[in-house]
Amino acid sequence: MAGEDKNMSVFIAYGSNLLSGPVTASQAFSEVVKNLQARGLIVNRISRLWSSKAWPNPDDPTYVNAVLQVEANLQPAELLLLLHDLEREAGRVRDGRLNAPRVLDLDLIAYGELIMSGENGPILPHPRAAERAFVMGPLAEIAPDWVHPQLKQTAAELFKAATVGTDAYPLDTAAS
Repeated sequence: MAGEDKNMSVFIAYGSNLLSGPVTASQAFSEVVKNLQARGLIVNRISRLWSSKAWPNPDDPTYVNAVLQVEANLQPAELLLLLHDLEREAGRVRDGRLNAPRVLDLDLIAYGELIMSGENGPILPHPRAAERAFVMGPLAEIAPDWVHPQLKQTAAELFKAATVGTDAYPLDTAAS
């Protein structure tokens, strides 16, 4: 599916607020990119690393986020399973708590213009990504003109309208 259309916009969001040992956010993200490539994904674009307070509990450790645009010769459900495998290998434990701190969070944000209800695979586009500045900011950085298949707004417009994680900012622009 993705391999047939080189311009298909498959977006994956990266997040982490529990780094493993002495690993920096940049090193952890670099390792994720290498693991995706090792599993056959072609990484076309990578946003900068962004930071935001944890949501919904800002007392949890601060998050580091990014978005990647990839090509994959996998169906959406297969790609989501691959992302969950990478999370598990990195030490993520899914204990049923929503929005709990995690060592690695990989979300399939969009798969071309595909709209899926979740009955036979993932919900696409990701059902809450459009309201999250820590997703839309990095996505708008690498694909500002990407149009949400349901909302018909661009990534740049969605970033401006986001209501969750509005404190998100690129790490390389942090105040000294």
